[in-house]
Amino acid sequence: MARVSKDQIERARQVDVLDYVLRHERDNVKRVGGAYRMKDHPSIEVNSGKWRWYSQGLYGKTALDYLTDVRGYGLVDAVCLLIGEQPQIKEFSDKSVIKATNKTKISDNVQPPVRPSFIIPRRNKDNNRVIAYLQSRGIDKGLILGCISRGDLYESAYFHDCVFKGRDENGRTKYAATRSTSSGYKGDAAGSEKQCAFLLPPSNPESYAVAAYEAPIDALSHQTLCLQGYIPDFDGWRISLGGTSISGLTFFLARHPQVTRCLICTDNDEAGNMAAAKIAELPGITTERLLPVPGVDWNDALQAIHKAERTQNRVRTSVHDERG
Repeated sequence: MARVSKDQIERARQVDVLDYVLRHERDNVKRVGGAYRMKDHPSIEVNSGKWRWYSQGLYGKTALDYLTDVRGYGLVDAVCLLIGEQPQIKEFSDKSVIKATNKTKISDNVQPPVRPSFIIPRRNKDNNRVIAYLQSRGIDKGLILGCISRGDLYESAYFHDCVFKGRDENGRTKYAATRSTSSGYKGDAAGSEKQCAFLLPPSNPESYAVAAYEAPIDALSHQTLCLQGYIPDFDGWRISLGGTSISGLTFFLARHPQVTRCLICTDNDEAGNMAAAKIAELPGITTERLLPVPGVDWNDALQAIHKAERTQNRVRTSVHDERG
């Protein structure tokens, strides 16, 4: 069992929460008056020496409290992240002390390990907010429930985020992409292995085709458009790259040598086009570029098509009423 010493815990408690947030969550924080608010959940306020989560009635003074009470880290992982040391798996006779014998520091400064432990968000008791959120984005409910039943999607307990899981060749969860249901926040869980990407399987597991997207919601949006008959059907694998890195696709192709065709469905912007160019250079596959129309990504396209259809239906109803 991995353990940490009382001394390590005490040193972790000395890390100021604002210092931690500004160093490790800089892109997720904004200045509001004399304090800082978290972008993913604006009800969390951070100052030097204290933090408060107003909507949950929680508060604390240290970065350690913040990691365990807000971000859902276990004590050992939180301590090691803050002091830059790794625990050692060892049994001890003195059970009153939480111990570790590995005293090798990564740095004299407070820095996280090169690769932190994989920390997947805790599961909520239900998936109601995730289902409602994804449906509000236009995604077919049956596809959402399919992801949940396969164990590839769930709702997190703390923030009620969408958590999309990716697995290694042995079926073990090694990656988690989170998408807020209440803000624009999105990111990967700490310690995620990006090559173990989120996948939507085809009805035929021997399919020779794969489609690559930047995000799980884009993959589900394209699948919805196919299911609803707006675009030609595609019965192949769908993979989310988790951005524009192609490591997940190369890892997938190595595990699925029968796949020889790739539909490149990255976003219609500079970064997406650069990723598309890299994919097109991969050996052993033929590629075809599919652009989301209208919009930058496939969820843009899905919502725009649904909006246009609703507008047309209102016009038809209005004309019918006038004629009636």
